[in-house]
Amino acid sequence: MYAGASRPLRLVELGPGRGTLMHDVLRVFSQFPAARSAVKEVHLVETSQPMRAAQKLKLGPIAWKNGWSLSWHDSIDSLRPYADKFTLLLAHEFFDALPFHLLEKTHQGWQELLIASGSDPAARTTLKPDGSPSLDVSTLRPLASTAPRFREVLFPTPTPTSTLLGLSSRRFLKLPVGSRIEVSPASFKIARQVGELLHDKASDGSRSAGSALIVDYGGNKVYGNSFRAFKNHQIVDVFHRPGECDLTVNVDFSYLAEAAADLATSHGPIPQADFLQRMGLEARVNALKASAKDEGRRKQIEDAAKRLVDRTGMGTQYQVMALTGKRAAEPADEEKWPFVAA
Repeated sequence: MYAGASRPLRLVELGPGRGTLMHDVLRVFSQFPAARSAVKEVHLVETSQPMRAAQKLKLGPIAWKNGWSLSWHDSIDSLRPYADKFTLLLAHEFFDALPFHLLEKTHQGWQELLIASGSDPAARTTLKPDGSPSLDVSTLRPLASTAPRFREVLFPTPTPTSTLLGLSSRRFLKLPVGSRIEVSPASFKIARQVGELLHDKASDGSRSAGSALIVDYGGNKVYGNSFRAFKNHQIVDVFHRPGECDLTVNVDFSYLAEAAADLATSHGPIPQADFLQRMGLEARVNALKASAKDEGRRKQIEDAAKRLVDRTGMGTQYQVMALTGKRAAEPADEEKWPFVAA
């Protein structure tokens, strides 16, 4: 992506997990003297104290060995645009875990689906406009122990929130009555803040202040039924054991691009398979296999690479999009690689 024009590098990751991805990035940077000297700061946006401790153990040795500072942030709010440093930002499986609203288009407008207790459809649970539940008690009976304790109910009228979110993208206006959409205002806000970090407003469009790489489940469209839960690597009902399951929703990459459109240029998204293959995955795999000590290890490397680019699985389920600070000049194809046709 766009060069930093010899500026120091500021590395940022949103939701870094145990620090595995950032560790790989730092390990690569440390192998090249010019890159090693360019990096000055590593910033991690992480709210969990146990995860921060794990990240410190993982990243501390390599960062401190190379003289790179490590900083943690509760939110992206505490990171400020800094054009004197070129920001490289990563967000891997970050946006899919952010809160969202589920809306349905009716003849009245956009109405929100909320959560109510009880799972028996015969109970005819409704929601009054003031939000209080109303139950026909004559139909109630004990719930089976395996039945979900919650279910979706449609709020009976449009609300200011549902109306505003339904108007937050022009793409939503053309959807027919009966359509459902999953809309994340948190994603919109953070994507815009990312754009602010990448935009060099003082340069009059002559240069960018950074680049971002976003990798996640999703596509270049709005989704209406992608909300799902995982427990022990298996998909389960979203109301199964609340608080103990990983919840995820597909990312509307167009929504992220729209959020930062006046600040950053979007590239992609493209399938993970295309991204990795254009970035030289085959050569990297061959090099790793050549250095492997035995056939078993070579087979592990080959199988892992195949999973990453499997077009019936991870290779297309994961999409990759880049954002670069907006410039006046249209970037050349070599600047946009690998987000151009091969």
